Amino acid sequence: MAETILTEYLVHPVFGMISEVAAATGIRAYVIGGYVRDCFLGRPCNDVDIVVEGSGIGFAEEVGKYISGHEHRDCKVSYFKNFGTAMLHWRSIEVEFVGARKESYRRESRKPIVENGSLKDDQLRRDFTINAMALSLNKEDYGALLDPFGGVRDLIAGIIRTPLEPCQTYSDDPLRMLRAIRFATTLSTPDLQFTIVPESIDAMKQMKDRLTILSKERIVEELDKILVCDRPSGAFRIMDETGLLDYILPWLTRLKGVETVDGKGHKDNFSHSLQVVDNVAEEELTAIAEGRLKDYVVHEDGNGFDEKMRTKPNVWLRWAALLHDIGKEKTKRFDPVAGWTFHGHDAVGGRLVPKIFQSLHMPLNEKMKYVRKLVEMHLRPIALVDDEVTDSAVRRLLFDAGNDIDDLMLLCNADITSKNAAKVARLRHNFERVRVKLAEVEAKDAIRNFKNPIDGEYIMKTYGIGPGHVIGVLKEKVKDAILDGRIENTFEAADAYMRSLASEFGLHEA
Repeated sequence: MAETILTEYLVHPVFGMISEVAAATGIRAYVIGGYVRDCFLGRPCNDVDIVVEGSGIGFAEEVGKYISGHEHRDCKVSYFKNFGTAMLHWRSIEVEFVGARKESYRRESRKPIVENGSLKDDQLRRDFTINAMALSLNKEDYGALLDPFGGVRDLIAGIIRTPLEPCQTYSDDPLRMLRAIRFATTLSTPDLQFTIVPESIDAMKQMKDRLTILSKERIVEELDKILVCDRPSGAFRIMDETGLLDYILPWLTRLKGVETVDGKGHKDNFSHSLQVVDNVAEEELTAIAEGRLKDYVVHEDGNGFDEKMRTKPNVWLRWAALLHDIGKEKTKRFDPVAGWTFHGHDAVGGRLVPKIFQSLHMPLNEKMKYVRKLVEMHLRPIALVDDEVTDSAVRRLLFDAGNDIDDLMLLCNADITSKNAAKVARLRHNFERVRVKLAEVEAKDAIRNFKNPIDGEYIMKTYGIGPGHVIGVLKEKVKDAILDGRIENTFEAADAYMRSLASEFGLHEA
């Protein structure tokens, strides 16, 4: 018996058309999963899952024909026969069709043995009660809610619970442990904090070794979704509590703990790293809303780039925040005078980034290089805060950071954490001085995308020489002179300076 009728959640015309096809074919159809959940939460959702008691592919084909006939144009449907699913894109909505099924698992694999089943079978195989709710699209009970496991009750209470016994759920598909953590994090709002029920937390502790059957790519997919939410730290704390983090990012768990010698202690670098991730998330979302961040796409030929306003979180900036202090575990030292030090942790952390990416099967391309750059450079702006903010130092920071300077500054500002409010206020005040100086120098010298006015071909032509070490040395000296402010950033000034150095290398014009 249906608990209630919710036709107000089915206002999009695609639902009416699916209902007509269901009536014409005699196949029962239901909206299920995330769309239903998000309707109750008042969250926008354009991804719709339709489960039918029959062939999902065959039903999708009929829906495509029905829409094409009424719209008088082809309705594109994509078919994925290996998975028994089909996808329809229509009027800004994406609809996936699948046949109702029941599943069983082998212990050594998360890939299920699939059989045809009923709606009840399909709901039983769902990961969580809040994702197992369905709305009928059938004429006799259109809009009826089918909620066999109390999904609405759990939504109201902010609870993540499995329909079946959690150890079975997580053993069958261990990715569900990370999904539980992700939903608890991403669905939480200031008004409603989602929590995972204690028996599920206990099951994760028991089932943590099951993560070994997952591909690294699927794990990273969940981590990426977690990192771009408003407050990612909660997810990593749950992963740590359950022991999952030791399997995923052991480098991070090694930052845990505080040592004290002679009454001198250091901050818990694990907690600090999570705080910085949250700080970055808050600052980035604010900057996006205010239109203060841009993304840059370099042209294929490497000459120039396109820029556009950032409209969504940069997951690679979040990775840089998570890993920014990853080198501290290897560089921690105690000095009787200075106390605890982590000298060189920026460089050591930078060298760890490609190893971590490789272990997680993450891309080793420009994305990894971006993360590595930010990890290696995250102390540079802070160093300027401590010293006099000179034009020369700012030029070099701009030159080294390039188009990533805004993200670097955002990360560094987020890295200012302390229980001493006066210290934080002082550092943030000084940090603003660096921001102002960056803007002044950039407006005056255009260093961010600096390109040396003198290239190797010009040097060889001027002095009638072939490739060699001296060319690189001359280019470097010209670059340093510009960045130090000793000559202007123009071809004429660079050319004159190059010629003034030529005699030192025994060069004569050709």
